Amino acid sequence: MSATLLADVADQVQKVWGPVGKDEFVEMAKLASVVNRDYEGQINKQNDTVYVSQINQMTAQRKSTSSTGANTFETQKISTSRVAIAADQTFSCAIEVEDLVALQSQIGAAESEIRATMMKAMEDAVNTYLYSLVSPSLSAPDHSIASVTDFNESQLLAARLLASQANWPENDRYCFLDPSYYNDLLAVANLTSADYAPDMPKVGGSFAFKRHGFTIVEDNSSGLVTAGAATGTADAALWFHKSFMHLVLGPTVWELSSQHANKAFGYILSCRMYGGAVLGINGDEKHGLTYNS
Repeated sequence: MSATLLADVADQVQKVWGPVGKDEFVEMAKLASVVNRDYEGQINKQNDTVYVSQINQMTAQRKSTSSTGANTFETQKISTSRVAIAADQTFSCAIEVEDLVALQSQIGAAESEIRATMMKAMEDAVNTYLYSLVSPSLSAPDHSIASVTDFNESQLLAARLLASQANWPENDRYCFLDPSYYNDLLAVANLTSADYAPDMPKVGGSFAFKRHGFTIVEDNSSGLVTAGAATGTADAALWFHKSFMHLVLGPTVWELSSQHANKAFGYILSCRMYGGAVLGINGDEKHGLTYNS
């Protein structure tokens, strides 16, 4: 008795929704839409690796014009730092259906509930993965702030001070708050009143407001409240510069195939995306975590 191999039924495997998946994903995922993705175009397949390098800070010299040797100078070596971003993670979601009729009615639909639900599952998986990499510096000054029950303006200013002391660039600073902390901040009138907060940009499809140098966003994902040392169900804030983490994502691949090769009736619809992320150069000093332990 001969077995039918996948190659024998390759014609039954169809790719669907190819062009739209990744754009939808990036719009939905808040953290994925913000962190640095400048090097994504250099990732073509799974396990591709990109190296991001920078020249480290140099030290200039100063001499009095009247001192001995004022007309001489010393040289110094150029030193560099680099991190590797590898697309070493695979994210996938699959469903099994018996009737193809209902599925076919959605494959070409612009607003597909099936696609939206599967993309949301992928978003949650990538979001949780990104938050699992959160690891702020614990060296003085400590960027991990515990036992904060009320994230008010004082806490936002404390994060701003640490960010500036760590020499973050002034642009692209973000503060992601879980619903509990976000409520605390909404109660501060001089931060959220229309008289003080006329600008409401969008980040990951959600409205945000910019105060004290941070673009402030609510993130109700489970990844945020369990990031780093935060292991609760509420009260967590991640504040960061977008360069604290590098993310690469490959294309979203959708496939629809029959189960006849397994001697079964029905169909399997799957979506798959490969990617990877890593903290950037000095990334531990470019993000911080406030939480209630």
